[in-house]
Amino acid sequence: PEETVTSSFASFIHAVRPEHLSKTVRQRSKRMILDNIGVGLVGSTTHVFDIALRYCRLYSSAAVSSVYGKPGVKLSPTLAAFTNGVATHSMDFDDTWHPATHPSGAVLPALLAASQMLPPSTKPNGMDFLLAFNVGLEVQGRLMHFSTEAHDIPKRFHPPSVVGTMGSAAATAKLLALSTAQCAHALGIAASLAGAPMANAATQAKPLHIGNATRLGFEAALLAARGMEANPLILDDVPGCSGFSAFYSVYQPKPLSTPSDHHEFLLEKQDIAFKRFPAHLGMHWVVDAALSVRNLFINYAGSFSPSLIRTIVLKIPVSKYINRPFPSSEHQARHSFQFNACTALLDGEVGLSSFTESSIHRQEVRELLDKVVVEHPEDNVANFDKMYGEVALLLHSGDVLTGKCDTFYGHWRKPLSKESLLKKFRFNASHVLPEEKIETIITMVDNLENLSDSSQL
Repeated sequence: PEETVTSSFASFIHAVRPEHLSKTVRQRSKRMILDNIGVGLVGSTTHVFDIALRYCRLYSSAAVSSVYGKPGVKLSPTLAAFTNGVATHSMDFDDTWHPATHPSGAVLPALLAASQMLPPSTKPNGMDFLLAFNVGLEVQGRLMHFSTEAHDIPKRFHPPSVVGTMGSAAATAKLLALSTAQCAHALGIAASLAGAPMANAATQAKPLHIGNATRLGFEAALLAARGMEANPLILDDVPGCSGFSAFYSVYQPKPLSTPSDHHEFLLEKQDIAFKRFPAHLGMHWVVDAALSVRNLFINYAGSFSPSLIRTIVLKIPVSKYINRPFPSSEHQARHSFQFNACTALLDGEVGLSSFTESSIHRQEVRELLDKVVVEHPEDNVANFDKMYGEVALLLHSGDVLTGKCDTFYGHWRKPLSKESLLKKFRFNASHVLPEEKIETIITMVDNLENLSDSSQL
């Protein structure tokens, strides 16, 4: 039979082997795993996580999989994946790729839960785990490259709710060693479980997008393993009958070649962006720009004195859901160019405490927000690979001070150092784990290829 795009993806998922992972891919993906566990652990301290956990504890059957930050609490595998996915995105602190999505959170919780689900005789080792994780990343990346629309900051749907669900299905199918046909059906089933509207960004519902992606992709693989079938052309562009193309107005799929002696993963070509503070990725440009101009202001005036500022001009790309002049909640603040710029100006940093209710409603922040004017230069496009952030302070004296950021620290063009990544992980994990367990996790992830039983993670 003629090869289709869908069959090529299924063949890749089934056939790819650990030896196809280069040293660079292994190293980058282990950094992603460590960071994602850290943001999941600190995310387990949030209100939205507590809501999700209370819901999932209504179901107590087959409680074999662990929950972030809750020693002794176990849930059924798919609900554990869901709950841990919610934790991962509860602060918008998880990694981001280009085209735009949050790749790790949609995959890792499913693999952790599945590893605990499997009987002792079939436990995957660390290399199996690492390979399945990279399969989930690769499928997400390939699908996003099928549409030019995916390269820009999204407007209609939240990408990880779509490609993340497919990535979770692929990763879990690989970990469960499904047949080629079952892998294809898992993708087809996942496509029917995917999608979430952007209108729920900046609300408590947004973390559900990651929770559902990792859970529903996992469920798709479990259903395929038990014989459920779906459209065998789900990834192909079939005129008059949309499959995955339903999510994109421009969709041009290409087959994924079966790995032979060598396969170059997308992660080999492009690194991941890791966030230094818990907010939408776009905020990192304006925060670095604001910190830059703040230093200029202190050199100019001797200290940061808001009373000397007449106007704050933000030059940012057009993106409605992250252009929020006066955010009133934690999740709105994480998605506000204005709030993050003003917080950075006022405090000289942005961190976990910046998004508490008391910090958001500070009079000093509100006074700075009143001074903000937004401009959208034509050359500042809504694209995480091309955008920039610029913050200009127009002073009452008539002087103008300007800070600009083209590439923030943590972007894939300017990756976090090993020291910075470990510092972030240790800080996040310390909210729920003692030091000895934190160091054990670091060592375990660093030596994941040699782990005999991945469920230990």
